[in-house]
Amino acid sequence: MSGGAFNYDQYKISYIADEIEQYIRDNGREKTKRELDEEKWRDSDWYEKYPEDKFHYKHQDEIIEVFKEAVKALRVAQIYAHRIDWYISGDDGEESFIERLKEDLNKLENGSE
Repeated sequence: MSGGAFNYDQYKISYIADEIEQYIRDNGREKTKRELDEEKWRDSDWYEKYPEDKFHYKHQDEIIEVFKEAVKALRVAQIYAHRIDWYISGDDGEESFIERLKEDLNKLENGSE
């Protein structure tokens, strides 16, 4: 059956973590030409008037640290939701549930996921 007890919503948790990671990567970074081109609503001399808009918003370091903590918590939550989903759906038995949960958490901890 491969899961489904939670309508595969555990993947939404992973999506949120991915989005927060993008904010971390973009923090204060200069926008690419493509990103600037996608801001079509701005006229050609906009960036001459507002050169700071050539950069992504710069969050304080303390905020970025909170974002990083949130990503870790969301990744753990996604693993738990996924493993419980598979257990409830009958894809994992009691032993394989615990074993796979530990394995997934270890992979996350070691950065191999």
